[in-house]
Amino acid sequence: MARSTNTQFAVAVHVLTYLSGVADGRPVSSEQLSESTNVNPVYVRRVLGPLREAGLVLSRPGARGGWELATDPRSITLAQVWRLLQGADPILGLHGPDPACEIGRGVQKSLTALDRAVSGAVAAELERFTVQDVLNGDVDRPE
Repeated sequence: MARSTNTQFAVAVHVLTYLSGVADGRPVSSEQLSESTNVNPVYVRRVLGPLREAGLVLSRPGARGGWELATDPRSITLAQVWRLLQGADPILGLHGPDPACEIGRGVQKSLTALDRAVSGAVAAELERFTVQDVLNGDVDRPE
């Protein structure tokens, strides 16, 4: 099975869950988050940027600085995280066919419509779960 090349959503959920599970509320360094997620600290900070802009996390500079959760994990839906990181980018890996090709234009139109439908379905499913659910291990529950 092919692996997704965009891991931002998975890293963001991992980091938010990690921050939710820090019992003492202390800031967590990018390096610690990097170790937990097994990705480069620069990538972790790149993923955290949109989350900070949305008010989900706070960053504190300095030797005792780091990242903290800024809101209750029960109020952060996975759909919210998905939308912050995915935006309007297609999820089906759409390509740009030759504009002169009539069949290609039709394929592109159909794939674009399918991409919107798939994206909507993904967001609807993710709306059912919060970061707290991930922390509790409650995402595999049946409807």
